Amino acid sequence: MPEIRVAIVGVGNSASALIQGIEYYKNAKEDTSVPGLMHVVFGKYHIKDVKFVAAFDVNKNKIGKDLAEAIFTEPNCVARFADVPSLGVKVSPGPIMDGVAPHMKETFHANGNGEAKAASVVKVLKDAGAEILVNYLPVGSFSATRFYAQAALDAGCAFINCMPEFIASDVAWSGKFEEKGLPVAGDDIKSQLGATILHRNLVRLCVDRGVIVDETYQLNLGGDTDFQNMTVEERLKTKRVSKTEAVKSMVPYDLPTRIGPSDYVPFLGNKKICYLWLKGRKFGDRPLTVTVKLEVEDSPNSAGVVIDVIRAVKLALDRQISGKLLSISSYAFKHPPIQLPDSIAKEWVEEYIQAKRER
Repeated sequence: MPEIRVAIVGVGNSASALIQGIEYYKNAKEDTSVPGLMHVVFGKYHIKDVKFVAAFDVNKNKIGKDLAEAIFTEPNCVARFADVPSLGVKVSPGPIMDGVAPHMKETFHANGNGEAKAASVVKVLKDAGAEILVNYLPVGSFSATRFYAQAALDAGCAFINCMPEFIASDVAWSGKFEEKGLPVAGDDIKSQLGATILHRNLVRLCVDRGVIVDETYQLNLGGDTDFQNMTVEERLKTKRVSKTEAVKSMVPYDLPTRIGPSDYVPFLGNKKICYLWLKGRKFGDRPLTVTVKLEVEDSPNSAGVVIDVIRAVKLALDRQISGKLLSISSYAFKHPPIQLPDSIAKEWVEEYIQAKRER
């Protein structure tokens, strides 16, 4: 049977939604469509072919637990929509580094686990036979992300970067993966229908219909650890860059924007509330304003996209394609190596699946 051996960095809400999603759709019929996935069978790989073989975290209450138990351990608060049986995978300790901000140490229970060394992380990946390492570290994890990217290189793993530290879109780092003969996809996952994809397409609609967009903003509220982590503006620099470039790339001129996380509201839990506002001018310079409110469960919103990315990266491994993957990165990430309109990016991915496009 085909198999995709996946390791995860960061056993938080996003990882929980991903793992639950594999279980939820493992029996999906090949000729059906399911919400959030491009295809039940992507290339030759079914959803159930994704197998989790290793995981890393710094939370002492998760380390040593079976991954199936750890994904429901506090402070995780994502909805439980699938019962996950024991996976036979123990969560391994990872290095704290800058993956835990000072104000998050208590929330993440990041005490007493010690500092994992590079050699131990590489050994876990090799011993598990991991093919792909998925990075779910918190926003602001500059050094920790690069630590795991290097660990993936040393262990011979492809790398999927779901957060806004730039690896796939960085020439030097993507070049390292190309030299090693390994694919890399990223950066900063774009949800199924989230704030960024909605904002991009709203702006794109205006441009396509000849509306001049003068100003726009995007405000986001949430109550999980992702938003708690982002209450410190210093950790938000690359996140704002990623989200802002994703939207501004749809406009052939510069415009004032304010885009990114706005506040932490604990009682919202894993719910994310987004407010979009746009001011523009239509025919005769007549004013136009658009106001949109979007409410979503945040973590499941990206899980299906990551399942597609995992299978796209596995196809690259099968085809011995190395370096940055342009099609799936442009479709699935906010800050890819190249920005494309979403409809074109989707066409590129379909061509890639059929091997009509190299990467």
